[in-house]
Amino acid sequence: MSPQYHFYRFFILLLILLGVTSCVKDVDLSQTEDISLQPKMQTDLLIFDIDQKDFIDPDTNLLRTVIKDTVRLEFLDDSYIQDDLDKVEFSFRYINTFPQAFNTSIYLLSENNQLQRSVDFKVQPGSAGNPVTTEIIDFIDTDEIDQIKRSIKMVVEVAVISNSDPFVGELKFQSKGLFYFVF
Repeated sequence: MSPQYHFYRFFILLLILLGVTSCVKDVDLSQTEDISLQPKMQTDLLIFDIDQKDFIDPDTNLLRTVIKDTVRLEFLDDSYIQDDLDKVEFSFRYINTFPQAFNTSIYLLSENNQLQRSVDFKVQPGSAGNPVTTEIIDFIDTDEIDQIKRSIKMVVEVAVISNSDPFVGELKFQSKGLFYFVF
């Protein structure tokens, strides 16, 4: 091999070494307190599937126009959530095959049943062949996050808006929470 070949190899190696080392930038470690992690956690909250039988009062055998369900959100009492929760996005979705509409209210309550937040909306009517989806997103920003931190129960109340159509169908409900944290 010629000396010229070795010179070119040495020259190329030197250029690569200069290129790799010239890309290093000074790091200021005094700014480490400015670093924040912002993880997210998504969880199902309450899911149910009801039909016309669920609206019948077992004691009187008469139609109840309002039914409700309560679930405890024990994870909201965790110190991790209490200290670092920054924002929350709730998603509430109904799929309705009843020909009736429904008024629905979702309440977040404290341990002693004090109302912290409520969301009210109307579920549109559907049919067996044409289920209708009604979905609402409730975003709680940093300035309202204490409402969620004080909550431990979620109550879902569904009220039938009566009409002349037969009361037959199915109502599916799904709720999720997307929780944003800052460390």
